[in-house]
Amino acid sequence: MKKLTVLLCFIIFVLAACGSTEENNQEASMKEEKNQEENNLDKAEEEKVTEEAQVNSEQEETDEPPSIEPTYELTDTFDVKPIDGSEEQSVLLTIDDAPDQYALEMAKTLKKLDAPAIFFVNGHFLQTEEQKQALKKIHEMGFVIGNHTMTHENLQMISEQQQQEEIVQVNDLVEEIIGERPKFFRAPHGANTDYSKQLAKKEMMLVMNWTYGYDWEAKYQNEEALADIMVHTEYLHNGANLLMHDREWTAAALNDIVNGLRDKGYTFIDPVKIKTP
Repeated sequence: MKKLTVLLCFIIFVLAACGSTEENNQEASMKEEKNQEENNLDKAEEEKVTEEAQVNSEQEETDEPPSIEPTYELTDTFDVKPIDGSEEQSVLLTIDDAPDQYALEMAKTLKKLDAPAIFFVNGHFLQTEEQKQALKKIHEMGFVIGNHTMTHENLQMISEQQQQEEIVQVNDLVEEIIGERPKFFRAPHGANTDYSKQLAKKEMMLVMNWTYGYDWEAKYQNEEALADIMVHTEYLHNGANLLMHDREWTAAALNDIVNGLRDKGYTFIDPVKIKTP
């Protein structure tokens, strides 16, 4: 009887030990599974953060404006020619003295006609909020903004200090309004100086005069006469640099000028493709 009792106690002890071991193993297994789940969650979170960082990085790269390889260059006579030397029946449109009264209207006409252009601005036309908003809208429509000095002074008649103020103040003002500085400079009356050329180069601008223009002459200050001479002048040729102004009669003639040039086989050069300093 005593032996039986001892045997039963031994069996109970063994079973208890086995149960404890199994329970410990089960707890260890559950703990290991929990740790694995936590590790998986941490890993998934890390992957998510990495993916988000990649997406943000790619988005930032996408938001940067694409660089445009220049395909045109300005000649010594201020014509615009393909860099590769090919012959192309195209012209450049430019508008001076913007944004006075008609520049925004002219920009809308050109936008409708899908005709790119440079708008050369004067600082004295960028003093009111309305004028600043007009420039901003012109730029947002895709047109290039050029510098035409602050007050349209003849640079050959003023000091270097005054020339510096006339040119740099416009660049500062334009940058404040549209977020970028002009890449093209046109002196009033085409009257450049050695100093203004040096300053334009320092400001990373291309000095640009023109091939022909007529809208300041009294006999062409009406829609029909101006449209006719701009399209049929003897000075029209491949690469010609056409000068127009922010004027009532020019705004009225602009549609006929663009369509007339197209009817003669001309296309219009996009200024963003012109090589600048």
